Amino acid sequence: MDQRTVLRLVTEVPDRDGFPLVDDLHARFAALAAAHPGQVTVTRIGTSRLGEPLHSYRIGSGSHAAVVVGGVHPNEPIGSWTALHLATWLLAGGTEELDVTWHVVPTIDPDGMRLNEAWFDDPYDRVHYARHFYRPAPDSQVEWTFPNSHGSVYFDQVLPETLAFMRLIDDTEPDLLVSLHNGEMGGVYYYLSEDLPGVVDTLHAVPAALGLPLDTGEPESPFLRELAPAVFAMDGVERAYDYLESLGVDPAEHIHGASSAAWAMRHGALCVVAELPYWSHPDADDQTPTAESYADLLRRCADDLGAVGVVLQDVLDAATPLLTIETPFLEASRAFVPMLAGMVETDRLRADREPAARRATVAERFGCEDLVRCFGLRYGGMLLRALEAETGAGTAPAPLRRLRDRLAAQYALWQADAGTGAVPIPVATLVGVQFGAILACAAHVVGDGTDAPRASRPSLATTGGA
Repeated sequence: MDQRTVLRLVTEVPDRDGFPLVDDLHARFAALAAAHPGQVTVTRIGTSRLGEPLHSYRIGSGSHAAVVVGGVHPNEPIGSWTALHLATWLLAGGTEELDVTWHVVPTIDPDGMRLNEAWFDDPYDRVHYARHFYRPAPDSQVEWTFPNSHGSVYFDQVLPETLAFMRLIDDTEPDLLVSLHNGEMGGVYYYLSEDLPGVVDTLHAVPAALGLPLDTGEPESPFLRELAPAVFAMDGVERAYDYLESLGVDPAEHIHGASSAAWAMRHGALCVVAELPYWSHPDADDQTPTAESYADLLRRCADDLGAVGVVLQDVLDAATPLLTIETPFLEASRAFVPMLAGMVETDRLRADREPAARRATVAERFGCEDLVRCFGLRYGGMLLRALEAETGAGTAPAPLRRLRDRLAAQYALWQADAGTGAVPIPVATLVGVQFGAILACAAHVVGDGTDAPRASRPSLATTGGA
């Protein structure tokens, strides 16, 4: 499968309205399996924390194995449509295009995804999205609760969903792992476990063909190793650990579990993540230098983020003695709100190491400033949901209701500053980017791309793999 074919296929992705609810997503996959009993094998791989069966759908019988998993972060539902589109395409003849046995999981965290469903019908309104947002605390995220032992960090609190994911990886020993993520605002960027110029070229060509910019501004983490513009290496927690240690920060305060990619790379898998936003912004790839130094930008945004953190921490501290309902929103707030102070400390420390003369680009300024907006909207919204669980249940005393009103007033100010210039992206375009990344990496794995092929292995259809 050459790049031209990949680009043609990504432009043929049908448009969608919003994102599917979990029950609808599961029903669609069940209908596909029922309609193609000879082509789809459904395997239960585990059970969610609230007792829901987790299934993998095996399609095809190629000599290379690929695992594609959606919902690894339940606030990132683009992968729901991508998983469904991939499965539908495969069953319409796509299995003949690539020598791959596919294992597709629609969502690995259905419990968490249901807590985001209130915004799925209208993902284009950032205020509506953030007000109904939920992201699990780090130790409750499927993606980041794989076993980890490095330096002073030891983690073995594996979630039931993570255990299911681990078993699927170990049973299939995949040549390719695609963990379906997405970002929020800006442009497209990727993580890739190997430096593959031919694959990278297609990863760049896909968003260009779909009219999306690359995100060439501030990366998610300052220690990331860039393979190409907007393409970062998956170096694992070891690199993060060493970076934090070099700043004099205790890595154990920031690092816990490892990722699905780290687990799959034990089997030699090529791993890819396509991060793409709900809204694009012209500043996301603007490399024009600004008048502000990069160091000053870091300090300014650290101050702004610190102010957000103080507001949230004050409300959380005052509310804690009054809260009686242990919701996921409260668990997440207890994790993320104090984390903001740690991020502020890290950014100030690294600002001191930046050359004073180095000017920030427009893209870097946009990325730093929007991160402050993002965290205020996200974590303010989740803390509000924690307080509202009490007020809605009728168990909140008057002081807690006043705290809710106080936070709601501050949150309204953050909502008014949600950012301008953002352009909602059609769902078909978002799915097209992820679909294109899957095809480009699968083509490499089977030796049908521009980079050297991987060695084949016996078909799972004949070796009893799940």
